[in-house]
Amino acid sequence: MAIPISYNIRNMILRKRLTLMTALGIALTVTTTVFLMMLLAGMRKAFVSSGDPLNVLVLRKGSTSELTGGFTKDKMPILRQLPGIATDSHGQPMVSGEWVVVVVLPRRNGTAEVNVTLRGMEQDGVELRAKKAKLVEGNWFASGQREVVVSRSIHDRFSHTNVGDMIDFGKGAWKVTGVFDGGGSAYDSEIWTDINQVASQFNRQGAVGNAYLRATDPVAADSLKHRVADDQQLQLDGMLETEYYEKQTANGGGIRLMGFIVGLTMAIGSIFAATNTMYAAVAYRSREIATLRVMGFRRGSIVTSFIFESVLLALLGAAIGIVLMLPFNGMSTSTSNQVTFSEVEFSMRITLQVVTTAVVFAVAMGLIGGVAPAWGAARREILAALRD
Repeated sequence: MAIPISYNIRNMILRKRLTLMTALGIALTVTTTVFLMMLLAGMRKAFVSSGDPLNVLVLRKGSTSELTGGFTKDKMPILRQLPGIATDSHGQPMVSGEWVVVVVLPRRNGTAEVNVTLRGMEQDGVELRAKKAKLVEGNWFASGQREVVVSRSIHDRFSHTNVGDMIDFGKGAWKVTGVFDGGGSAYDSEIWTDINQVASQFNRQGAVGNAYLRATDPVAADSLKHRVADDQQLQLDGMLETEYYEKQTANGGGIRLMGFIVGLTMAIGSIFAATNTMYAAVAYRSREIATLRVMGFRRGSIVTSFIFESVLLALLGAAIGIVLMLPFNGMSTSTSNQVTFSEVEFSMRITLQVVTTAVVFAVAMGLIGGVAPAWGAARREILAALRD
């Protein structure tokens, strides 16, 4: 015969101070875990959402980054002739040779100067990213001009980034002609301009850092990727843009490790707190436990009841912890991209996966913390418990 759930709930209410203290201890562990997972979820969204499954990134063979993937310009005409490439608004192959460099800009608040990604591209570079990047103010940069468009995030965080302002980097000043919205992708941390201006200003004439090819469909994109990699004349590597940004989520490895260490340390403390609470419950309710035995409840039912009560405590703590973290959902923060060595901004996200993991983590703490007290309660002799 099972013990009613109402029995556990009633006892939690009767010992509300102890219940609340234990739940808050578990909530503290959950909030820390959720916070770190929100960082990872936001970082992953920023990188993974940047990729388009129809865009194929071309780099020098053996290169893993746009910063180190340069190759000579004479390979661009060959790339443009590959089958499966979509056409742009002018009926030409949608291909963009690009350079990615890092420049230093001062923050608006004057606290520091930070590395920022500058992407030089051909006009097709804007068109093949049209689904991700939308112009919200001003105009796109003009070819052959020392003009830039900045992401809304760059505009909000750095000095001299209003439309019409002049930014100093490279060999001179650049005019800001527009502001675009990157839709929460890694593009939100970039400045865009004409590739020829970047090549001239940073002494990179005669080559391109990488190239983007827009495929007609996913099958063509996969075919293009392999065709580029297998062409012995080109000596280049091809990968889907989604694959490239997926690899950059390795930036979260440090946060993931830190989250595991901190979460495990705090979880051990919370497990001890839950264990102490349940031991206190056993001592406080020894006569009740004996009475339950006299009434015919088996030891297995008592073990199950106390473990369930410990899990209820953990779920209460999880609920409190998740609610406490809700105000941080959508909050912007930044980290250093270990591939480009520039700052990347992203928003922390509470996702279903984050919530589910937090709940499972809390339940695990409740289960571990409740086993020993529950077993002790079930093993007590009836007469000894009645005399306590």
